[in-house]
Amino acid sequence: MPRWLPRAMVLALALYACFQLGSWAFHQLIGLLINTLIAFFLALAVEPAVGRMAARGMRRGLATFLVFFAVLVVGVGFVVLLGSMLAGQIIEMVEDFPKYLDSVIRWINGVFHTELSRVEVQDSLLRSDWLRKYVQNSASGVLDVSATVLGGLFKLLTIFLFSFYFAADGPRLRRALCSVLPPTKQAEVLRAWEIAVDKTGGYLYSRGLMALISGAAHFVLLEILGVPYAPALAVWVGLVSQFIPTIGTYLAGALPMLIAFTQDPWYALWVLGFVVVYQQFENYMLQPKLTAKTVDIHPAVAFGSVVAGTALLGAVGALIAIPAVATLQAFLGAYVRRYDVTDDPRVHGHHRPRASRAFAQVRGALRHRWAARDTEATGPGRVPEA
Repeated sequence: MPRWLPRAMVLALALYACFQLGSWAFHQLIGLLINTLIAFFLALAVEPAVGRMAARGMRRGLATFLVFFAVLVVGVGFVVLLGSMLAGQIIEMVEDFPKYLDSVIRWINGVFHTELSRVEVQDSLLRSDWLRKYVQNSASGVLDVSATVLGGLFKLLTIFLFSFYFAADGPRLRRALCSVLPPTKQAEVLRAWEIAVDKTGGYLYSRGLMALISGAAHFVLLEILGVPYAPALAVWVGLVSQFIPTIGTYLAGALPMLIAFTQDPWYALWVLGFVVVYQQFENYMLQPKLTAKTVDIHPAVAFGSVVAGTALLGAVGALIAIPAVATLQAFLGAYVRRYDVTDDPRVHGHHRPRASRAFAQVRGALRHRWAARDTEATGPGRVPEA
């Protein structure tokens, strides 16, 4: 046996063990890494507001606390308002359920010539096996729901804690990162950090402004139709349609349609039509103007980034995909050399006219014939007279 073989086998086994250990640790800490990533982007989003307050003489810790406190108040207020709306609407629907059931039974009896009654239908529903199994499964799943809620609260607390430290100690974090890099790389890191802050803050600013406009427009429609809880529904539509990519518009419009349907089925159609028309107006008129100076990326690139982010990190990747791609695009754009584009009709999507192409072919053929005639007149190796 060669002397180097045992040492190579031990080294290979050690490397394999280190790889397995690293893979196990990564899978165990994937949740913490995702929460840290969310906290970092949240800190980048609040950095402009914290920086302005700190520039006026306020301590960064106090400025960060005030910004996060305002965000917390707005979030809790939205949840309470939406929860009260849903609770009131559910109570109203439960109270009106006998009326809905009577109307459905009358329609079935009139169309199918049956003799159903509400009492028989209610008794059959209450005594059914699927309802008993559903109640049993719901009772056994209370602990799972409680554990999920507690886990979600712990994740939110972790995200807010990390984002608070990232925002409050931003200068110290940048100084610590630059201290391990040579001076030529420090400027690049600081530039990338500044671009990330601008793009993330701009993304949230543009989305917040579009959410305000969308909420105001839907509030006017719901008030005209007389749909209850119009303010809460408008806030729901504005936030969900802007901050949940791709499918947020459909999720946002489903709840107002449901509430409007309880008032009048035609109201639901009006809401659906308005949601579709407003979405087209937002995509082709409003969004390009608001995002031109903040997150200027092509819609196809934005959609692809959302799909890729969802495939990699789920809902978290969908939320941070657009600002991350905008930051990368802006950072790489500073190092890509660009040239003047030639004045060719094909650049603008136009084909060259057939006449000009035919003229170019004729001119090339004449030039070739003249060159051949000059060669025959002068002979090979002779230079024609001037």
